[in-house]
Amino acid sequence: MAKRAKPGARETALDRVVAVVNDKGGVGKTSLAANLGGQFAGAGYRCLLIDLNRQANLADDLGYRGQDIDDEGAGLLASILTGAPLRPAQDVRPQLDVVCGGSRLEDLTPVMVSRLQHHGRGAFRALGDVLAPVAGDYEVIFIDCPPESTILTDLALASARWVLMPTKSDLGGLLGMTLVAERFALAREINPGLRLLGVVLFATGTGARAIQGEALAAIDDAFGGTSPRFETTIRHAERTAQDARRLGKLAHELEVEAAAQPAWWEELRSGSRTKRISATAASVAGDYRALGVEVLSALQAAENAEKPRRRARRPRTTP
Repeated sequence: MAKRAKPGARETALDRVVAVVNDKGGVGKTSLAANLGGQFAGAGYRCLLIDLNRQANLADDLGYRGQDIDDEGAGLLASILTGAPLRPAQDVRPQLDVVCGGSRLEDLTPVMVSRLQHHGRGAFRALGDVLAPVAGDYEVIFIDCPPESTILTDLALASARWVLMPTKSDLGGLLGMTLVAERFALAREINPGLRLLGVVLFATGTGARAIQGEALAAIDDAFGGTSPRFETTIRHAERTAQDARRLGKLAHELEVEAAAQPAWWEELRSGSRTKRISATAASVAGDYRALGVEVLSALQAAENAEKPRRRARRPRTTP
């Protein structure tokens, strides 16, 4: 069993852990975690993704469902049960490792309910305890949180330094965000270093300025009028989203494949009937690149503001 990290060492090790959270499903949590992690890794950062979702949507976004590395959450469950350090699947993409989620995480909820009864809310520190020994191997760690599972979300919030919250501009996404704001306040009772890195609007129309303004006002209201918000929005592109899940490719990977595919008229002349990748992949990939720069800049600014408690490692400012 792994030796429990000393409190100070534990918190320092978890300084680059970002929980991607919203209590509403379908607001872009998995897409954000996968695409930001994939783009950072492609730029040379060592990144880790942790999938807390029983549906394991990261397995679809990264194309490893059913492969040998896909343990369906068994490794994550075993680590929390025994206290042994996490053992991520290596190099799902170059520089990108993954702790898989899946159906085995269904057993995690009753385990945590029992621990809560015996140890109180401090039991939620369990994920951080098994992550801390390996966290130093990575420059950025994203936790993809499930919707409507308060216990698994609380595990993430107790282990993270930062919260990245995607939301859509509809009522459901904003309500989910408001519920997380309440859990955020509770989580800080056992994880006082937890901070909101920022809120990002996901799958919005690029010209819907009035709706975006209303959504941003609701975000400010949920977090007391001082919420950090990212300027970049991730545009709605249904065809690109379908291509990504169908092919197990990230937006910047689809961008490369779309640029390399023959012109439509060449396919028509040759008689080939392959399913084409939407050209909108380039625009979506550009959105993620712009958001990535903002995320890294926000991390750097926050770390520079708190240098006394920061380790020497610093993020570069452009992916």
